[in-house]
Amino acid sequence: MIFRLTSNPDLLPQPSLGEPNGLIAVGGDLSPRRLIVAYLYGFFPWYGFKEEDEILWWCPQQRFVIFPDEIHISHTMRQLIRRETYTVTMNKAFDKVIEACSEADGRKALEGAWLGDEMIAAYTTMHRIGHAKSVEVWNKAGELVGGLYGLKIGICESFFGESMFSREPNASKLALIHLAQSMQGSCGVIDCQFETPHLKSMGGRTIPYAEYMEILKRHTP
Repeated sequence: MIFRLTSNPDLLPQPSLGEPNGLIAVGGDLSPRRLIVAYLYGFFPWYGFKEEDEILWWCPQQRFVIFPDEIHISHTMRQLIRRETYTVTMNKAFDKVIEACSEADGRKALEGAWLGDEMIAAYTTMHRIGHAKSVEVWNKAGELVGGLYGLKIGICESFFGESMFSREPNASKLALIHLAQSMQGSCGVIDCQFETPHLKSMGGRTIPYAEYMEILKRHTP
């Protein structure tokens, strides 16, 4: 079943009633209040901005996550880190990271592209008010060559990953490792939204929605 969201951002449908693929609702907006409430209940927006007239909201009942203490660092990545080829920072260039994520590998021109101007504006606003974070990877020439961004809402210890990019080999992996290491010892997870071979190779695994919500509820704003 697919629900239509009301104008009240605090009202969300029962996640278990959604479609098997995780699609649960349409409509609403991308205001900060709606995004904060949605993410803290496991909902997130994802829609092809060139094909869809309305926002689509998803809440998969099986959540693909990375526990920070379980991040897998391959031999290749350990060697790359030891060589100190790159510098990794956090929250130094959010605008550049989200724009690079939208354009990487020609994504914006592809059918189903989701990171359009509306999404970029919404998450940039979330960054301005302290709820969206970025990780940046710089080469020795000072060029931004990789990174990721997502939401870190209030005192919630989990990170809701949105997108990543690489302009040089393994740069996005380096950003993810840095993020996971910065979160080690916390009670949170890195929410990857959907499973990919790339993320699975780095320690990602699936947990039920009920377990996912128990993690989020340990610390909420």
